[in-house]
Amino acid sequence: MNPAAYVGRFAPSPTGPLHLGSLVAAVASFLDARAAGGRWLVRMDDLDRPRCEPGAAATILRQLDAYSLQWDGAVLYQSQRDEAYAAALDALRAQGAVFACTCSRSQLAQAPRNAEGETVYPGTCRLHAPPPTAHAWRVRVEEANAHFVDRIHGALRQDLANEVGDFVVRRADGLFAYQLAVVVDDAFQGITHVVRGADLLWNTPRQRYLHTLLGLPPPAYAHVPLVINAAGQKLSKQTLAPALPARGRGAVLSGALVALGHPPPAELVNADPAELLAWASAHWKIENVPMRPTIAKSAP
Repeated sequence: MNPAAYVGRFAPSPTGPLHLGSLVAAVASFLDARAAGGRWLVRMDDLDRPRCEPGAAATILRQLDAYSLQWDGAVLYQSQRDEAYAAALDALRAQGAVFACTCSRSQLAQAPRNAEGETVYPGTCRLHAPPPTAHAWRVRVEEANAHFVDRIHGALRQDLANEVGDFVVRRADGLFAYQLAVVVDDAFQGITHVVRGADLLWNTPRQRYLHTLLGLPPPAYAHVPLVINAAGQKLSKQTLAPALPARGRGAVLSGALVALGHPPPAELVNADPAELLAWASAHWKIENVPMRPTIAKSAP
């Protein structure tokens, strides 16, 4: 592959500031792009407007800059991309690949769940005409075994029809779903490689299914280990993960590199972030990234 053809991205949700877990994902995608001599883009996943925190996007950009994670080009905001998502939904409708769904959460409460705890849609609304009331749009998942290769986890398979079922691409409140938006935007930005957290691993079959329906080229995927707290919970706003500290950034970044299987030499542990990232870019090997999550240590 021509190294100049590599395009990676980091797509945080601006529901709060970055924490150690999101830093690990950002660093992994950044290093994978820079080690390949490629471009690294930043995209704000601000689709779910009610959950987005005012000012969080600007805070995230300042944090990335403070940790020397310099992106290429303009930041793309998904909240400004509704027309592109509507066009993709129209294309899916034209081929009969989606249907309207009026199922409520209470109606779906008794549906089976997959290994990740997600509801497996039972197909309730498949045969109904679009109702005049508010409704979601779901992709009609036919019998399909999704096979894909993750650059860290290897060859994987999911029975999409039986383990996920028909999935939402536009919500009943009118907001477009992550699954559709990420596929449309990765194609729009020419993303060739996606490096993200392992909590998104089993989103990949749904996204590849949409790539096929929309005739879009899928990127290569790699899913890096999560950072968890002492209770085994993923670091997040919901689990009260602290924001990245403004002081001691070298030590925090070194911790992120350790979580990614790339511990820096002792003389660099407290170095400036730019110096640490330069070392890590020169030594980056995706095969050294572990699969198991890392327990967060207290920030300095």
